[in-house]
Amino acid sequence: MQVYRREKYLKAIRGFYHDEGMIKVIMGVRRCGKSCLMRAVADELVESGVPESAIVFIDLDARGNRSVKTPDRLEALIDSSTPARAGGTKYLFVDEIQNVEGFEDLINGYRTDGGWSIFITGSNAFLLSSDLATLFTGRTFELEVFPFSFSEFCEYYGRTDVDDAFDDYALQGGMSGSYLYKNPVQRFKYIADVFRTLVMRDIVQRHNVRNKVMLDKIGDFMLDNVSNITSARSVANALGSGGSAPNHKTVGAYIGYLCDAFALYRIRRYDIRGKKYLASGEKYYLADHSFKYALLGTRDMDWGRTYENIVAIELLRRGYEVYVGALYKKEIDFVAIRQSEKTYIQVSDDISSDKTFEREVSPLFQIKDAYPKMVIARTKHGEYTHEGVRIVDIARWLAG
Repeated sequence: MQVYRREKYLKAIRGFYHDEGMIKVIMGVRRCGKSCLMRAVADELVESGVPESAIVFIDLDARGNRSVKTPDRLEALIDSSTPARAGGTKYLFVDEIQNVEGFEDLINGYRTDGGWSIFITGSNAFLLSSDLATLFTGRTFELEVFPFSFSEFCEYYGRTDVDDAFDDYALQGGMSGSYLYKNPVQRFKYIADVFRTLVMRDIVQRHNVRNKVMLDKIGDFMLDNVSNITSARSVANALGSGGSAPNHKTVGAYIGYLCDAFALYRIRRYDIRGKKYLASGEKYYLADHSFKYALLGTRDMDWGRTYENIVAIELLRRGYEVYVGALYKKEIDFVAIRQSEKTYIQVSDDISSDKTFEREVSPLFQIKDAYPKMVIARTKHGEYTHEGVRIVDIARWLAG
C-alpha cells in the first residue's frame, strides 16, 4: 500500500529512529494519520537497510487483535511476532496502545531490557500525562499528530490554485481517510462514523460512561457551538431548557473526555491588559472542522466560525500556545505565543465592507504593546498592511 509521507512529522521524529532508550509516543484523534505515519517510519527504516524481520508491527485495532486487552496478551503477541533469531536492534510499533489496560509496565520493560526501539500511538491524552512520563523516567519523545493541514491537502491532491483548493478544504476537511471517497455523502458518512463509532465508543469504554445519550447530546452541542465562549454550567443549562438540567459537573467531565480523546481542543481566555489567565469561559475547537458538517449537516454554514476553527488548529499544529484575548469588553480571537514570539489575530470571512473591516481591526488598535497584529480573512489576494495591522488571506497564510 502506498503511504503518503507527512514530511513535517517524519522530520521531527527521524533523529530518534534508532534510540533504544527513548519511547516514541505518537498521539492524536482517531484516524488522523498516526498509523500511516508509523508505517512510513517503518518503510524508511527498511529503505535504510534495516531488515524487515527486525520490525514488529502490532495494530491493536486489527480484527484479530481486538481481544488483546491485557499486558500478558500483548506480550505474548509481541513475542510470537518476533523472529527467534532476530539480532541487533528490533523496532516495535504498537498502534492504539490505550486498548490495553496497564500497558505501561510492559512497554517500559521492553525499553529497560534493551535491544528495542519502541514506537507507540494512542488516541487519549493519558499518553501526555505526567504519570506516564514519570513511569518512563522522562525517556519519551512526544509527537502530536493533527488531521491534514491545508498545505498537506494541496500536496496530496497536487493542487496549485490555492483559492480553489481552499474552498474544497474548507468543506472537506483534513480527515484523510475520507479522501478515498469521491461521493461527498460517503465522505461525510466516513467522518461521522469516525466520530460516533470510534471517538465516542472509546470514551464510553475508557470512562465507563453510563449515560451515552447525554454524552451524544453534549457532543452535538459542542459541535454546534465551536468558537462560542462556553462553560460546563452554560452547557448544562442549555441542554436542560424545557426540562431538568444535567449536573454541570457531569457535563464538565464529559467535555473533558472529548478533549482527552483529542476530538476537542480547549482554548483558555487571556486578559491582555492584566496579563493573566481567566478562570472561566473557555472556547472549544474541533480537531477537524469537518466533524461539524459531517454530523450536523451543511445547511446553515457559518464560514466565519469554520475559518476560526481552521486557524486555531493550524496555530496549534505550528507549535503555538493559543489563547482567546480579552481586552476590556472586546475580544481578540487569538493570542498566539511561541517562546518570545507573540501575535494578536482576528479571523473573519468577508471583510470587504467598511463596517466589517472596522469591527475586526478596532480591537487590535486598542492593544498598546508592540507585538504583531493581523487579520486573517478570505480576501483572495496578497497581503497588505493597514495602520500597522497585517491583512492576510487565509488560504495564502495556511499555504505559507
